[in-house]
Amino acid sequence: MQAKSARRTAKPAARAAVDGDPYAARAMDSLRRIVHSLRVATRASERSFGLSAAQHFVLRQLALEPGQSLIDLARRTRTTQSSVSEVVSRLVKRELVSRRTSDTDRRRTELSLTPAGDAVLRRSPETVQEKLVAGFAALGETERRRIADGLEAWLAASSLGDVEPILFFEEPDA
Repeated sequence: MQAKSARRTAKPAARAAVDGDPYAARAMDSLRRIVHSLRVATRASERSFGLSAAQHFVLRQLALEPGQSLIDLARRTRTTQSSVSEVVSRLVKRELVSRRTSDTDRRRTELSLTPAGDAVLRRSPETVQEKLVAGFAALGETERRRIADGLEAWLAASSLGDVEPILFFEEPDA
């Protein structure tokens, strides 16, 4: 197993020698690891539960605090209200999540797991997104800001700064 790890570490250095930029190889390899982990998790979630990894992540976040609004859930999933709304709609259709009007504020819709949604979560592992969020939170504020600023600058320089940030591997409704 150590030989495999050593090969992984050597590859970016070998590529860097060709183009002279060790940071580009490291950044791209890090991004590839994230995307690969998310793709594998999505396939496993679809096979086990018939859910995308994003749907699985939203269910797990909703379970932490029943009765959340879409705004609350968007904050918890670190995404936009419109992005999480599409995922929630799919979960409601599958009868894994229910919506109801709040007793205290008729303008607020509260989301909760249904018994079927709860049953899925009893069998489900922690998601890659949860691991990424926890890992990011474990970093110091300066490092978190540096990473966020760096990623935003990278996207802007790549002309990708205007791409809508939807949940991972969750296609918006047409």
